[in-house]
Amino acid sequence: MALFFYRVFTIFYRLAARLASPFNKKAKKALKGRKGIFRQIAVSLQNNTAKIAWFHCASLGEFEQGRPIIEKFKSEFPEYKILLTFFSPSGYEVRKNYDKANYVFYLPWDSKSNAKKFVKLINPSLAVFVKYEFWHFFIKELNANSIPVLSVSSIFRPDQIYFRTYGKFYLNILKKINYFFVQNRASKILLEKYGIANVKVAGDTRFDRVAQIVNNKKSLPLVEKFKGHSRVMVIGSCWPEDLDVLMSFMNESDMKFIIAPHEIEGECQKMVLNEGMRKTILYSNLEQLTGDEEVLLVDNIGLLSSLYGYGDYAYVGGAFGAGLHNILEAATYGIPIFFGNKNYQKFNEAIDLINLGGAVAIKDETEMRHQFREFENEKSLQIAGQVNRDYVKDNTGATDKIIDYCKTILKS
Repeated sequence: MALFFYRVFTIFYRLAARLASPFNKKAKKALKGRKGIFRQIAVSLQNNTAKIAWFHCASLGEFEQGRPIIEKFKSEFPEYKILLTFFSPSGYEVRKNYDKANYVFYLPWDSKSNAKKFVKLINPSLAVFVKYEFWHFFIKELNANSIPVLSVSSIFRPDQIYFRTYGKFYLNILKKINYFFVQNRASKILLEKYGIANVKVAGDTRFDRVAQIVNNKKSLPLVEKFKGHSRVMVIGSCWPEDLDVLMSFMNESDMKFIIAPHEIEGECQKMVLNEGMRKTILYSNLEQLTGDEEVLLVDNIGLLSSLYGYGDYAYVGGAFGAGLHNILEAATYGIPIFFGNKNYQKFNEAIDLINLGGAVAIKDETEMRHQFREFENEKSLQIAGQVNRDYVKDNTGATDKIIDYCKTILKS
């Protein structure tokens, strides 16, 4: 019965995407990208004789977690070709030209026939699923062909469907995974409670990724010019709910602000441009910088991890909505971090940094003003920054643990 409902869900999801596609850009791209997907794969792989390692990421966030593993795998196993798949357009469209992967595709919809066709076409030696995305038919087909399946940077909580009384079908999907590299001990204990013993606490590969950011930071001379000698707060991945809390604080402050909305052409951009903000310039117009501008509004993607390097403070969005975005990119630069006080509790790093004194969850504009004062003097700023920098440094190493395991299973 559970399998029947799973099939119904996947069919309904595809139908919903089709119905939404005339009005929704993401749905349209998801459908267009999967059109003729098996022909695309067959043509791309027709002359390949190398072994393939398949990495799957749901979207861009999961890609950033998988990226250090992919890049370390490529250097350790040069005889393998990397095949990377995404479920979401927000991952595929940004990383379809990622130079460390030999092939990048959308993941076909999960069905018995699609899984058989896909696995037969790519014939991977190894499959790595980053964080979530446990698709029943694909994992079952990999099992049937004795292809090792790893779950990396995964994190589990008792309220997830796998551990509910009605979630046995989904728990059985997890039991087909050959090995889990989880982020924390609580996830390991939970999996073991439900009969899954092939688990290692490796940590979160995002720490390895963000630890590289400082060394690989893009030099942005025009941003440097915008900053000048002023203190700057970088507001990253923000949503309208975040700006509702920040708008009066920004207008009253003598700092400069760099604002990178989560959706670059969405409501945030309209709010900044239309609601009486201080003198604002778009990133795309930085060549016209006069020196009077106080707010830089970023209207392209892929720069945020480097932009944090020009900040003295960071505010990271999302917590007033569906969930907090990545705060580690800011933490690695050693700057204090602010975020909303609603949906951050499932992010271990947010809780850790609050407890350590490097981050603050704020509920409204009054608290934002109050908490900011705590970090205004140079000594407090440096202490909080060092806390965050050390936190990232102390939690690196997950990638090496995963690659060591890959060496063991691939050589055997």
